[in-house]
Amino acid sequence: MAARRPASRRARRTAVGVGALLLALAGCAAPVSEPTTAEARGWDDVLAEADGQTVRLWMYGGDDKGNAYVDDVLAPAAAEEGVTLERVPIADTGDAVNRVLSERQAGVTDGEVDLIWINGENFATGQQAGAWLCDWTSMLPNMEYVDPEDPLLTTDFGLDVNGCEAPWHKAQFALVYDEARVEDPPGSVDELLTWIEEHPGRFSYPAPPDFTGSVFVRQVLYSVAGGVDNVPLEFSQDAYDELAPELFGTLEDIEPSLWREGQTYPQSLQELDQLYADGQVDFTMTYGPATLPDLVEEGTFPPTTRVLLVEDGTIGNASFLAVPSTSGSRAGAMVVANLALSPEQQLAKARPEVWGQYTVLDPERLPGEVQTQFAELPQSEVLPSYAELSEDADPEVEAGWVTALDEGWRRQIAAG
Repeated sequence: MAARRPASRRARRTAVGVGALLLALAGCAAPVSEPTTAEARGWDDVLAEADGQTVRLWMYGGDDKGNAYVDDVLAPAAAEEGVTLERVPIADTGDAVNRVLSERQAGVTDGEVDLIWINGENFATGQQAGAWLCDWTSMLPNMEYVDPEDPLLTTDFGLDVNGCEAPWHKAQFALVYDEARVEDPPGSVDELLTWIEEHPGRFSYPAPPDFTGSVFVRQVLYSVAGGVDNVPLEFSQDAYDELAPELFGTLEDIEPSLWREGQTYPQSLQELDQLYADGQVDFTMTYGPATLPDLVEEGTFPPTTRVLLVEDGTIGNASFLAVPSTSGSRAGAMVVANLALSPEQQLAKARPEVWGQYTVLDPERLPGEVQTQFAELPQSEVLPSYAELSEDADPEVEAGWVTALDEGWRRQIAAG
């Protein structure tokens, strides 16, 4: 972890911020263009063309379970369909988007990226530049198990999906605490902010643009604004100018009460998890709470780990798989995306010991025996059911908010 105030860290943050800005500007500067539309065809034709193709899936490489799932479960299933699936680990999904945008500008038709694990501002950036293949998800046979009206799956951070990406799994932001150390667990985000000030040094959050730290900031935004209804989901500079001062003022107020007095922040969720595991802080947070029982079972987290249920709800969203228009293995990528939606793959991925991700499938659309298998997934006192956890879930704001808030945090909190 790097200190917050020294010039070297500020310089690094500036570099990160400039990188993010350049990515945003790349999307803004790219000419708005129509997306490439997939040719309507039968699934047998797709399978025939996919046979023998290699699909390079670019995805965040810092999740060991996610990596193992793709290598050991999804890739073998793809091989049975005649498709070689190669996982390309990356530190930032923006790296994959930048590669696609560069290849698109160069007129490449057989690029290095065939499939991306994506959502949020990265999807929006590519969508604005017409970088995705669209109108292909309706051809996937396993879409029959997906609720076409599910708002978490029809939009991605406020942007209509429009058949340009296939759902992969759902996510639900959760605050996590050790009940052995937190005798008075707060019941709302506002109460959490008070708890932080009353228990100096026992809380921190990952520095945005870390994905989880970024959503924590948005969760605080909803709270200080008086609720999600007071935050327009569509970004506007006027709304930002109205709401951001109280948000960052609140984050500045709690900073002296954070771990190491806010002089340093964890650079990633993994660093925050380590602080929690070591007992240096009493809270951590996650977008994938289904992994918690396994972390407790293996001894990484204490057995008294619990999910904090807050009355104001927490933010929910979904992850997707997008096919770049520059892919030369589009059919193979569609086959992999369809496999990823199969009940067998979704069930395997939901198992805590495999990956512990929430399914995007509608249980009522599944065969009875599969419904039973999902219902029989291991339960744990560590984790409430997804239905309970996602009750009154807060929607994600539009991707423009994410970029603006991350940049605002860099300027007003990280820069001191």
